[in-house]
Amino acid sequence: MATRNTTSNSVLTPTEDAQSTAQHPAADSAQVEPLLKSLQDAPTYRPQSSSYDTGRSREQLQKVEALQKSLERHQGERQLIVLQDFPDPDALSSAWTYKLIAQKYDIQCDMVYAGTLSHQENIALVKLTSLPVQRWALPTVKNRNLAAYQGCVFIDNQGTTSQLTPSLADAGIPIVVVIDHHSSQGEIKAEFIDIRPYTRATSTIVTQYLQAGLLKLDNNSSEHVKCATALMHGLRSDTNALRQAQEEDFLAAAYLSRFYDAQLLNAVLQASRSKQVMDVIERSLKNRIVQNNFSIAGVGYLRYDDRDAIPQAADFLVTEENVHTAVVFGIVHDEDEDLELVIGSLRTTKITLDPDEFLKEAFGYDSQGRFFGGGRSQAGGFEIPLGFLSGFAESADYAKMKWTVYDTQVKQKLLRLINPDQHYRNGMS
Repeated sequence: MATRNTTSNSVLTPTEDAQSTAQHPAADSAQVEPLLKSLQDAPTYRPQSSSYDTGRSREQLQKVEALQKSLERHQGERQLIVLQDFPDPDALSSAWTYKLIAQKYDIQCDMVYAGTLSHQENIALVKLTSLPVQRWALPTVKNRNLAAYQGCVFIDNQGTTSQLTPSLADAGIPIVVVIDHHSSQGEIKAEFIDIRPYTRATSTIVTQYLQAGLLKLDNNSSEHVKCATALMHGLRSDTNALRQAQEEDFLAAAYLSRFYDAQLLNAVLQASRSKQVMDVIERSLKNRIVQNNFSIAGVGYLRYDDRDAIPQAADFLVTEENVHTAVVFGIVHDEDEDLELVIGSLRTTKITLDPDEFLKEAFGYDSQGRFFGGGRSQAGGFEIPLGFLSGFAESADYAKMKWTVYDTQVKQKLLRLINPDQHYRNGMS
């Protein structure tokens, strides 16, 4: 969920976002593969299928038809697909799918993100599949020829988690398409909008586009096989290895099982954790406090490139006995822009806890009404700019004092919701 844009709210990214929820990949794959094989011959999903709620099915069919009309209207144009600053497997694979669909309509798309790929599985996914995504660091945007694009597309986000959004707005590039499964982050003006908070993964949404006929996957196409593999990974990561999947997710997985490369997916899932990630997990274990089955841990200062260690630490802490929700946060420092932000991730197994509502209530919003946090089912994230106090200090004593202040403040805001009848000092009762 998170962005470095100090004027925008922060929501899940998987990293956050859920890109780091794939725990013990070998064991999960062994459990899931037989199920996928049994579903492989299941009939292709159609929106009018009687196995789905009639109203929802009709709405999905209308969305497919509306997207097709949008694509037809923009034939021959060039579009920019914008991902969140820290794109996860769900975002990467869904954007690639849209790019392939758009090619059928003679629409050229460039996939871009402004942040970094630091999670080991994301790096492996991009490298092993040759996924066509580009990093547009914010300082380089002014040198880009934005006039070449007739529209921009937000996939697995709504523009609030990308630093590129203000620059695109200033350049007058209209928002053509928004496809996302996170809760609505405010009013969006776009030609086509498909936001489904009830759906577990954006990968499921775009796979339904494929099943409805917007693009026919071909087993003989290496690009199609790799994209299907990426989609399977995206779907898997945002449904906790299908353990939190719904019927539509299983049907999407069954469809993709006809095309994806199981060995390639296994290679992506076996990417090793870096030493930096292991160090952050160790810090989270050392610093955690547990209240009412919530585990809260501040991990201190991190480099911008190591930011994805935070959600991975949250994934780890939520597996502790008698813990249903974990929140991990730290101060992330971007040396290139001398910018610091408090970035955090939430993971929960408690069905009645809504991460989106919880984080929005905990941290509120900025002067422009944009929330600092948000999320989706069982996962969320937040980002709070340090503003005037931003910037790395030469003095170790000052840095320690600043961390103590933010560590205490974040814990107090969380604990007032966890134990509203108690008062806290230094994050402890």
